[in-house]
This record gives sequence, structure tokens and C-alpha cells, in this order.
Amino acid sequence: MNQRLDQFLHYLIVEKGLSRNTLEAYGHNLNRFLSHLQTKGIQKIEEVGKLDVKAFLLSLKKQGLSTKTVVRNLVALRTFFKFLNQEGILDANPVEEIESPKVEKTLPEILSLKEVEEILEQPDCQTPLGVRDRAMLELLYATGMRVSELTRLPMNQINLEGGYVLLYGKGSKERLVPLGRESTQWVTQYLKTARGKLAKGKESPFLFINRSGKPMSRQRFWKNLKAYGLRAGIRKRITPHLFRHSFASHLLERGADLRSVQMMLGHVDISTTQIYTHVTGERLRKVHQRFHPRG
Repeated sequence: MNQRLDQFLHYLIVEKGLSRNTLEAYGHNLNRFLSHLQTKGIQKIEEVGKLDVKAFLLSLKKQGLSTKTVVRNLVALRTFFKFLNQEGILDANPVEEIESPKVEKTLPEILSLKEVEEILEQPDCQTPLGVRDRAMLELLYATGMRVSELTRLPMNQINLEGGYVLLYGKGSKERLVPLGRESTQWVTQYLKTARGKLAKGKESPFLFINRSGKPMSRQRFWKNLKAYGLRAGIRKRITPHLFRHSFASHLLERGADLRSVQMMLGHVDISTTQIYTHVTGERLRKVHQRFHPRG
């Protein structure tokens, strides 16, 4: 079974060009499934039936995992067994007729503009690390990029004179996103005053580096962001994705059209972007209730 999994992951890399994060997620979910099969005494993928898949999904629920997590595991299984069918390894598909659990749409939490500005002000810009962090935060909020896109951003994909950044999202889908005045200014300052001190003569193709001259990790940036949020006195759970949510919501609140926001976020389907119209609508409703004399 592990051999089949290796074949599948190789297929995702070579033919689908999926990102490392997506590959890790598929690998994690499918390894979980294979471990479940082994506990049930199933040694070959050809022995797996519809009931085995259902039992696995039920076991995830019993472990207290969210419906979203169960659905992600089911998506991984669908893709895996479809691949096995296409390759002629299996004749039947045990996942084909299994319905996906319904996931309740939850509105993403966002930061107010004031909260964003308070976080942006936290790095100590008298130090190279502080200038780097300020530039990263400004760029994150200006573009709504994913944290993996930010921490692994190559130098040659940002054009400060043109005022845009070239990003490759899920499925290596390419998009151009404007930088804005503030993020351009801070990235320029970082390149002029801080990056060379951090690099210490070492070469790196990546824009943002740590004090060893190596690219920033997602985990390190997340910890830094969380610390700045606490320092700003914000009690919300601060994550890079919260900045992405806030970027989209703030644009729509100020009149941006949905299609433009979709392109900047790199969403394939506009329905994914439409969740932010619900966010802005809900906020308007609360404002109306609070301030209207007959609300």
C-alpha cells in the first residue's frame, strides 16, 4: 500500500504540480487512512471496500475531528482512488458513491483597520530584524498573499519600480498583485538597510531571510506575528491567514469589485471569495442595529 501511495504522490508532483504544503496534506491524510486499514487487518489496497472507507470516516468523527477535516480526508481519498482507477491498478472505486458531509459555512474573523495598524507599528525598526518584520507585515496586508508565498518569495518576483509582485498560488496558478505605497516603501527600506546585514555576505534567492541568511520559515513568522499581536493588546487569535481575510474584507468594504479581489487572492472559484461579501454584510448589519434609531 505504501508503494501505491508513493506512486500517487509522485503523480501529484510531476503531472499536477501541486505545492509542497498540499502534498504534505495529502500524504498526512492518506497515511492516516493506511494506518487505519492496517489496524483492521487489511494489507492490500485491492481489498478496500466502501464499508472500509465509511468506517474510517466514522473513526475520524469519533476522534472529535471537525467536519472540515473529515471532508479534507475524503477529498484525498477520492483523488487517490481515482488515480488508482486511471492507472488500471483498481477496477472499482470504493469512494465513488460516498457523499461528502455538509460543512457549515463559518464567517472568517477579521481585524479592524485600527487593529492592523497597531500590529504594523510593533516591530522595532531600529534593528534589521524589526525592519524585516515590518516589511513582511506591510507586504502581507498589502497583497493578501498566503504565508507560504510570503516566506518563500524569490527576489526576482517583486518589482518595486512597477509596484507589483508576481505570485504562484495553488496549482502553480500565476497572478500579479499590486504592492501599494506603504509596502513598497518598507520593502525598499528593508533591501537598503537590513537585508545585507542579515545576509552577512551569503547569497539567497529569497527576499526575506533570517539572521543566518536563510529563508524565513512559516512557523517563525507565525510566532513573530503572534507576539506582535499580543504586544498590541489584541485578544483575537492572530494568524497570517487573518491578515489575508482582513485584506479581502477591507477592500470589499471600500467598494472593490468581487472579481478583482478574487484575482488578487488567487481563488480559482469566485464562490470562495464570496464568503467575504457575507462578512462585510454582517458587519454592516451590526452597525445598523447599533446606531440606527429604530434598529
